[in-house]
Amino acid sequence: MGAQMNCVIPLAEVSDRHEPLIGAKAARLAALARAGQRIAPGFCITIGAYERFLAQSRLEDLIRMELGRKPFDDMRWEEIWDAALRIRSAFVAQPVPETVADAVATALGEYSANTAWAVRSSAPGEDSANRSFAGLHESYIGVVGLDAVIDAVRLVWGSLWSDAAMLYRKELGLDPGRSRMAVLVQAMRTEDVSGVAFGRDPRKPTAEKAIVEAVPGLCAGLVDGQVDPDRWELRRSDGATVAWHPGHRDEQAATSPLLDERDLSHLLRVLTDVESLFAWPPDVEWTGRRDRLTLLQARPITTAQGDREDKRGWYLTLRPGTARLRKLREKVAGELIPALEVEGERLAAEDLAACSDKELADAIEQRAAAVERWTKIYWEEFIPFAHGVRHLATYYNDAVRPADPYEFVGLLQGEELLAMRRNSALRALAEQVKPNVPLCKAIDEACGSASHEAAAWQPDALDAIRAVEGGEAFVTAFQHAVDNVLDLAYGKTRLADRPDLILRAVLELARSQNAGVGAHKGPGPHTAETLTQRLLAAVGPDRREEALETLQLGRLSWRLRDNDNLLLARVESQLLRALNVAAGRLRAAGRLAPAAQVEAENKAEMATALRNPGWGKMVPVQKAAPKQVPKRTSSGETPRQLIGQPAAPGVQVGEVRCIRSSEDLGRFQSGQVLVCDAIQPMMTHLVPLAAAIVERRGGMLIHGAIIARELGIPCVNGIPGAVDLLNDGDLVTVDGYLGIVTVGPPEFDLELAERAAMG
Repeated sequence: MGAQMNCVIPLAEVSDRHEPLIGAKAARLAALARAGQRIAPGFCITIGAYERFLAQSRLEDLIRMELGRKPFDDMRWEEIWDAALRIRSAFVAQPVPETVADAVATALGEYSANTAWAVRSSAPGEDSANRSFAGLHESYIGVVGLDAVIDAVRLVWGSLWSDAAMLYRKELGLDPGRSRMAVLVQAMRTEDVSGVAFGRDPRKPTAEKAIVEAVPGLCAGLVDGQVDPDRWELRRSDGATVAWHPGHRDEQAATSPLLDERDLSHLLRVLTDVESLFAWPPDVEWTGRRDRLTLLQARPITTAQGDREDKRGWYLTLRPGTARLRKLREKVAGELIPALEVEGERLAAEDLAACSDKELADAIEQRAAAVERWTKIYWEEFIPFAHGVRHLATYYNDAVRPADPYEFVGLLQGEELLAMRRNSALRALAEQVKPNVPLCKAIDEACGSASHEAAAWQPDALDAIRAVEGGEAFVTAFQHAVDNVLDLAYGKTRLADRPDLILRAVLELARSQNAGVGAHKGPGPHTAETLTQRLLAAVGPDRREEALETLQLGRLSWRLRDNDNLLLARVESQLLRALNVAAGRLRAAGRLAPAAQVEAENKAEMATALRNPGWGKMVPVQKAAPKQVPKRTSSGETPRQLIGQPAAPGVQVGEVRCIRSSEDLGRFQSGQVLVCDAIQPMMTHLVPLAAAIVERRGGMLIHGAIIARELGIPCVNGIPGAVDLLNDGDLVTVDGYLGIVTVGPPEFDLELAERAAMG
């Protein structure tokens, strides 16, 4: 009994002194029950049980390691998500201490074996008037049986370390490392109607109104945003209905209210009683009507603290559920992506040379507006849908419990990405070049030297390539590739305006194929099909359709997160094309200096200049150059080892080539280590040439990591200042298993050199 009381406390036995052990959520429910309100029976698993679990599993060591790779404030969200995934995977893999499992079994034994349970978080300090963790920690409903309850408890514990929860604690100034978690286990109450109610309007706390929202069935449908609720505004003084807003369900508005006047009157009395008990206007979740009304939760209505914006709602978008992803799929895949593709094609087909100056000015403004519009859509629609692949990761790991928390990445193999279509086109061009030595020489000469800043590309340079045998067919195929898959902007450069940058990549691909390098080992023993079967076997036949939908959503979100970048880059490229045409006209008229650089930021100036031919010479306003980080001047200024994230397994040694600008795209050679800020979709054609990849940006699901893993190329990312700490030509060893980049000769070579020096 002693061990049980340390780990489990029945709700009926909870008193005020237990709150530090069980958290405010559970303590408030117990207080409501003592005050005569109806709650679901159950028990609390204390923070003592959580601490026993940590101590037995040594998970605190793992948590310290994950959060200690770099200062928490310096970690990008993707890196925090990676750490959270690894912590969660470790939590579900560890057994619960026997004393805790026995205490839970004893508590469950007081109820029928087929009782369905709701398993929810109750972290100390979780909810207050100034901060709310609602939705940031996991909850599980309909859980039946001891093993399933224990599994749910582990996942609730692990959700203390989710990316969203850690980010929110950081925002509140809380130390994630000191967080603890209790768990509330209650018998499910299944009623015909559920909802939330507020003692005051959260948007206008001074107004004398209460708010009630209701949905058919479980409250989870409302809390998760899956079901549109009926909504009432009630006058606090007499309970009169000020307004009723019917919910839209099954694509039509409700014709009659879900709650009648007696239901609403009873709810308002409950709100008043709860406010009197706790001395603050409550936010409650409830289920059932009148005498069957059961309170599921009560907390203060969250208010902003000072000028700080509460970003909890944004953090919740980092983990959309299946219902949200389903809606996003319909809009993003069915409507937005096709529209973006059509817009890029339409802009590319416009004959800007035939436009008058006024028409060209209009075209610049229309393209600038398109870039602005699609960038907004990118952040509001495309980015949330991109989290579908993270939803798949969590789903797969919870079901399969793999030793490698990134095994799920194999499910994404072979997806039809636009970047892969472009890479295939470049490989086909390399195949044309590979056996043709005169053609290789002609391309090399047309591109000029890559050892220094390249001269401006001369449009007639392609004529010299056409003149050699096989050249005409090659140029035709090359221009087709440029028009269809390489109409992209990289930084301030349109790749279509600098064919030399692409042609160099084609030459390197051809040379690497001839030399037998650049052939990587591939992703490993598991194919996408074998991993799919592992998932389906783990979830069982009852959840097969759910698993297949989660898989389909995850794969689609991964494919579109790559494609949307490239399609948006094409629209940006078309804005640059219009600006370049305008710049050519203004230079020809003597109204723009030959060396003046025109950028997207000059769009308004250029349009104005075109519409006002009487104006004199224009001087484009340039953005202030970003502050330059001092470059390393000698090898002694760089640590022997740089620590980052292990993003793709393997170990490779090679010379560094940093990609800092579009010019560097044309300098990359096969067998080099590609070092950059981040692999962008428009530069992934270099990845097959690389011996290894090193990036500043961190994350297992960024483009470089996924492609490196699929090709079997070692990758380490999340290294601050990678392009500043490493110089072209540095010899490095990239260890994708440990996340370490060693600068200088490998240890084995150093040992041999030391032995040779000793004779």
